[in-house]
Amino acid sequence: MTSYHQSAPRPSEEVDVALIGGGIMSATLGALLTILEPTWRVGIYERLDEVALESSNPWNNAGTGHSALCELNYTPERKDGSVDISKAVTINEQFHTSREFWNHLLTAGLMEGTDFINVTPHMTFVRGAENVDFLRRRYEALSAHPLFRDMEFSTDPAVIGAWAPLMTLERDADEPIAATRAAAGTDVDFGSLTKKLIGFATAHNTELHVNHEVRGLKKLKDGRWRLTLHDRSWNAGTRRRTVTAKFVFVGAGGGALPLLQASGIKEARGYGGFPISGEFLRTANPELVAQHHAKVYGKADVGAPPMSVPHLDTRIVDGKGYLMFGPYAGFSPKYLKKGKYLGLITSLRLHNVFSMLGAGVKNLDLTGYLVGQVAAAPETKFHELQRFMPTAQPGDWEKIVAGQRVQVIKWVKGKGGVLEFGTEVVAASDGTIAGLLGASPGASTAVAAMTGLLERCFPARYAEWKPQLTAMMPSLGGAVADDAAQLAPRETVTTNA
Repeated sequence: MTSYHQSAPRPSEEVDVALIGGGIMSATLGALLTILEPTWRVGIYERLDEVALESSNPWNNAGTGHSALCELNYTPERKDGSVDISKAVTINEQFHTSREFWNHLLTAGLMEGTDFINVTPHMTFVRGAENVDFLRRRYEALSAHPLFRDMEFSTDPAVIGAWAPLMTLERDADEPIAATRAAAGTDVDFGSLTKKLIGFATAHNTELHVNHEVRGLKKLKDGRWRLTLHDRSWNAGTRRRTVTAKFVFVGAGGGALPLLQASGIKEARGYGGFPISGEFLRTANPELVAQHHAKVYGKADVGAPPMSVPHLDTRIVDGKGYLMFGPYAGFSPKYLKKGKYLGLITSLRLHNVFSMLGAGVKNLDLTGYLVGQVAAAPETKFHELQRFMPTAQPGDWEKIVAGQRVQVIKWVKGKGGVLEFGTEVVAASDGTIAGLLGASPGASTAVAAMTGLLERCFPARYAEWKPQLTAMMPSLGGAVADDAAQLAPRETVTTNA
């Protein structure tokens, strides 16, 4: 059941803000603008028949609540052997900002229900003496910071088994293992959260139009944008409609790059995108689910992209518990799971083809990894789960296809084409249009990303908004995270055990 209101289409209309895509990014920006500018008219345009069906859908993403508690790729090892925690700290701070905003909506009565977030410990698990040594050094570096002070570390199979029994049952006792555990981690259903945020927005100044695909973007002489939309509804009387907007946000996930290219803004030049599909193994076996209450991340294989770090996760969707393992990388030329097969081909331009080729040459190990994953037999893939969970049996697990992820490729002066593994806001210099490219950590840092977008695209108004924003999110733009005495008020989102 949807908790948001859908608006009836009109042949043409004018809005202050047009949000393209019905995922967590547009939902977050729409909710923020509902609070900051209640008189503004906002329109959300989603090409599918419901919101949160692509990357925000709970089965299309890991739902981790990325806070760098367990993801090794956010804490790289320096050449001198020390561990760089700067990115982990930033991501953790950004996730706290998201939680502060959600908590504000809940405590102010603007959003109902905490079922979208559940306390789920975050763990990192490694095998082999070299990896155990690295995890120990990572733990020492992180636990010295106030944000990670409650993290635990152990090399004792009995302790690790108490944390996550399925990780140690029938494991070779002679193999060195280690794990860290952060008991306050979370599992987030971003599909449910997206619907709640859009429900709040559409109850006020926002209109939602599903089955509306943006097929054209044109800058008008007066500085506004004209969007040409195609109504995909089976019973649409008029298929083509137009919308005029003062500001446009392209939050269409993998579909953002083609739309930014269609806008013609120079800031999108040089950008490319490489799509990576994924698969997970999932079980709803209650006996297994009852024995594993954690999100356990391992170490990525050589050449694997960060989004392919293996993990065995507790997932809670619609109140029911599941376990998911993966992801297994695959390849599809589509930029969206429910998109067109020519997505990659049609995104190629003279200005980005060299970026794409350059990044490909520099990342041959990634290409080899993807080829190996696509060609791997089902038995080989299942063995990857058994390395995590030695007692895993094929009959308990089913394969599900995850959402598409599009890795950002951009041209960097002096470096050529560079493959980026984060998210990036691309905005026109006049601030009238912006879009978000990239994947992980994505949804978890949506609030920080969208407040950053507001600051970038509305600098004058942002100064007026800042007091209200910091009242909702005390950590926004400050150094609260470095003060241990201030951490408690930042963990106030009510969660289900």
